[in-house]
Amino acid sequence: MPSTPDHAEAPVPLPITGELDLHTFQPRDLGELIPAYLEACRMRNILSVRIVHGKGTGTLRTTVHALLKKSPHVHSYRLGDEFSGSWGATIVCLLPPGSGSA
Repeated sequence: MPSTPDHAEAPVPLPITGELDLHTFQPRDLGELIPAYLEACRMRNILSVRIVHGKGTGTLRTTVHALLKKSPHVHSYRLGDEFSGSWGATIVCLLPPGSGSA
């Protein structure tokens, strides 16, 4: 049986900058990706995060908002304004590490 190169299954490190563009990810991965990214931001004291989901049909936005609503670490979220992506992006306000849930 041929072996698979190690790099084929190795996760790609994601820079933690406070902006997550979902265009390069599969929708099936969002349930793990978004909570993990938000937690990584919190651990770096990045408490304002911009998630770019695109305008499209709104399905991805709905998925993102459902995940945010479930997170105990999200203080609030809103759609972007004309300077931050309009309804193609969501701005998330996170609770700082060590604080109680929302």
